[in-house]
Amino acid sequence: MKSKILIVLTVIAVLIIVLAWRGGLSLPESKSQGAENPTATATVDNLESKLLLSGEITPAFQVEVKPEVGGKIRKIYVLPGQTVSKGDKLVTIDDTDILTEKASAETEIEGASLSVEKNRGNYARARALFDQKLISKEVFANLEADFKISENTLEKARRKLQIVNDRLSKTTILSPADGTILDVNVNEGQVVVGAASVNSGTVLMLFADLSRLLINAHVNQMDASRLNVGQEMTLRLSDDEADNIKARIEFIAPIATVKNNIKGFEVQAAIQENKGRLKPGMSVSMDVPTGHADQVVTVPIAAVFKENDQRVVYVRKGGNIQRRVVSIGLTDLSRAEIKAGIEEGEEILLIDPTTLAPGKS
Repeated sequence: MKSKILIVLTVIAVLIIVLAWRGGLSLPESKSQGAENPTATATVDNLESKLLLSGEITPAFQVEVKPEVGGKIRKIYVLPGQTVSKGDKLVTIDDTDILTEKASAETEIEGASLSVEKNRGNYARARALFDQKLISKEVFANLEADFKISENTLEKARRKLQIVNDRLSKTTILSPADGTILDVNVNEGQVVVGAASVNSGTVLMLFADLSRLLINAHVNQMDASRLNVGQEMTLRLSDDEADNIKARIEFIAPIATVKNNIKGFEVQAAIQENKGRLKPGMSVSMDVPTGHADQVVTVPIAAVFKENDQRVVYVRKGGNIQRRVVSIGLTDLSRAEIKAGIEEGEEILLIDPTTLAPGKS
């Protein structure tokens, strides 16, 4: 019995809601519906248009340090965050095997040198005998060939030693420039692979010159047209303008790319004065001034509506509302410049009256 009563009450409640939604019943009017439409006043002011961007801090020069020869790491001389000068030792790789190869190459040179001296003497004697026609041309040619072959063998042994010495010099890895060690990826005793090409080899550490930092940003194709090389931007780190850092655009990609499903252009800006507060990898926001207008009529952006490819503003005149087609100039985050259609001091509606119920304007 109780369940039947509950079902009936539920059906009645649903019917009441449906009738109210269709206008069959009058629900009590909320206080917000009876409130007066919000308005603002057109004012004359200075307006600066800015483009808001975001990007990531990166060093102007950064490189992955890789060994050119493989082997076991004997010693690491640096730590992450350490500042180094060009030519400072970073890592040494065990050179025992290479030293053995060097000794073998030196032995080959000694043997090849003795062979050259022996064959040079034989060739000199054969030359004298051949000139006197005491030996055949064939015998002389063979002795001459032996001499030249021994010279080639000596040259090959010397080149082999040069290669071994070059590999030996690469077991000590030096800093490529003045800079900072960002990260060390290996440990002493670890076996590493030499870099035979750009994309191979073990990464020993990340090295960067932090004296010059850049901002890399991806700007959508609509906003990129408003940027130019040499244009200045501001990085705001706090509300204090003294803490703001300036940057200047150095590069705008000539072709669009897609990043995070947004087609845009890569933009790179150089930071003018770091002040020690910016670090590689930080994400930053910045604004780029794109225009400035002095003493122009402005209204809140919320007061400008788009209707049939036109921009319109609704002006309250006494008890009437006038629809005005306006010409828009510069805009910032909150206000828009009105080039024509509105005068200073006029009262502007912040809500489109055509969307309100009759009698609510």
